[in-house]
Amino acid sequence: MTDVLDVIWHGLEDSFLMAWEVWWALVLGFAISGIVQAWVPRDQAERALSGSGPKPVALATGLGAASNSCSYAAIAIAKSLFQKGASATTALAFQFASTNLVWELGLVLWVLIGWQFTLAEYLGGIVMIVLMTVLLRAFISPRLETQAREHARQADTGHQHQVASEELGWRERLTSVSAWSDVAHNFRGDWQMLWKEITVGFLLAGFVAQLGNGFFNGLFLRHTGGVLSAVQNVIIGPLIAVLSFVCSVGNVPLAAVLWSGGISFAGVLAFLFADLIVLPIIVIYRKYYGTRFALRIVALMFVTMVAAALILDGLFSATGLIPTGPRPSRGDIFGTITVDYKLFLNVLGVAIFAALFWLTARRGATDPMCGMKVDRAKAIGKDFGGERFYFCSERCLHAFEVDFHGRHGDHTCDAEAAHAHGLR
Repeated sequence: MTDVLDVIWHGLEDSFLMAWEVWWALVLGFAISGIVQAWVPRDQAERALSGSGPKPVALATGLGAASNSCSYAAIAIAKSLFQKGASATTALAFQFASTNLVWELGLVLWVLIGWQFTLAEYLGGIVMIVLMTVLLRAFISPRLETQAREHARQADTGHQHQVASEELGWRERLTSVSAWSDVAHNFRGDWQMLWKEITVGFLLAGFVAQLGNGFFNGLFLRHTGGVLSAVQNVIIGPLIAVLSFVCSVGNVPLAAVLWSGGISFAGVLAFLFADLIVLPIIVIYRKYYGTRFALRIVALMFVTMVAAALILDGLFSATGLIPTGPRPSRGDIFGTITVDYKLFLNVLGVAIFAALFWLTARRGATDPMCGMKVDRAKAIGKDFGGERFYFCSERCLHAFEVDFHGRHGDHTCDAEAAHAHGLR
């Protein structure tokens, strides 16, 4: 029992220390993401994604990079784009970009295991999009794509984050409380979607670290070298990601532990790329698009992830950019709490986090159906039973109306109508 408690204590301690290492980077990354999501126009880009040529794919990539790193949000928004006429190519390009080309992911990678992984992550996202564009028709026929679109149009619509409702210049936005409210609500929305993933990621990394390097050395071919070792590593990496259930920024702490434990550079990249094919997300694909389309896009993604990891590994090896020498120790990854620059950055992170959440508390309300935080001045508001409710969309308003009247009966509507008639 003492040994078990000791492992639990050290696992929790390492989880906290890793979170301490990257807290400021997470907050800064989410804040930048919130600004981009709120202030960068999206409508024109959405209307231009119907094709599969270089221009619509580039637009989808830019739109994804300007989005957030939440895998679940990425596939919901991609499905919405697909419903509205975006091609399968541009929808998947959006997903790859929004989970590989975003600020917060690169910042956390840089802090934990170095700039080389950040550069490889960004280049890998572009390589995967190119490979996916070239290979898509080998996996998905036009007929199957049409069937999947019809299936998606019958599925529940996901929620998109709040975008700026005012036509303001950048200088005006910087001094507008309303514009910063848009940023704050995007910031809070990202945290609400991702806090479980991030928490599980840190906890998993902390406890996996207790297994020691011997465990990891048994998983990977380390002494064979050459193609066999590289291929085995890039296959094992995604399988670990799929089985870990962790995606988005949450898989970066575990990637750091894998790198420390002996997995190759290519294996770490393949693990990071695989956040779009974890088991819960595969289930969502099936719900959105049907079984055949879901299985084929998962197979396509797996092939592109493995190929991209091998390509980046070869490129970085040829240019001497793969980190050499001793791998970072557990102490290097998990760090310590001391009076240094990280302390001041983390205090700044707390201040930014608190200020943006305070702004949502001051101006915001919670959608009673989906739990999304919305700005009262811009949300859909309606009175029910003498109380004011705010909704993120007409869909949530309609669902609440059905539920409310179902619970209170038609007499509620009659009472409201009589009251209104009396006022007239």
